[in-house]
Amino acid sequence: MANFETRRTMMVDTQVRPSDVTKFPIIDAMLSVQREAFVPASLREAAYVGENLTLPGGRTMLEPRTLSKMLDAVDVQPTDVMLDVGCGLGYSTAVAAQLAEFVVALEDEADRATEAQTNLSDAGVDNAAVMTGPLMEGAAKSAPYDVIVIHGAVEVVPDALIDQLRDGGRIAALFVEGALGTVRIGLKTEGRMNWRYSFNAGAPLLDGFRRAKAFTL
Repeated sequence: MANFETRRTMMVDTQVRPSDVTKFPIIDAMLSVQREAFVPASLREAAYVGENLTLPGGRTMLEPRTLSKMLDAVDVQPTDVMLDVGCGLGYSTAVAAQLAEFVVALEDEADRATEAQTNLSDAGVDNAAVMTGPLMEGAAKSAPYDVIVIHGAVEVVPDALIDQLRDGGRIAALFVEGALGTVRIGLKTEGRMNWRYSFNAGAPLLDGFRRAKAFTL
């Protein structure tokens, strides 16, 4: 029988804390949410490794370091309403739900969204809801959001997501440029986005978040 509690503590001590994530609410959430409950049974043994996990359907569960640093950099507050784009099977949503007032999670496949909602309910998370729809279109019904986090790499952040961000709101996105990935935090001020570099990370590119190819004859 694997001792997941020990592994969870080790994950925080060896992957999260050394990455300069020091906010107690994030540390506490990473220590308390059972990551192994948000992966398929075949991946439970790998739940705490320090790398991205590929979930069924090609969705990526970001490594603990990347997720914790994104949540840290985007500075989730207890009064925030957050949009969790590409939530996979719900782990990131469960962690974020301990930080925010409410989390709207988004998945583009109904079965995956249903599984995520079941996982969240089983974990006793009652301040989050999983919606189904194209990731690049966001979840306008619950907008505006104080915080948006995108799970997977992007070349561009679609206007639809930016439109759903409250003025003064923040987006965490992992931009891919060639082989390099950089997480940037976008702050919306008077309708305009200002992006700043946060840290380096990697993840596969999400469908629908590619830059439109320039048309040439």
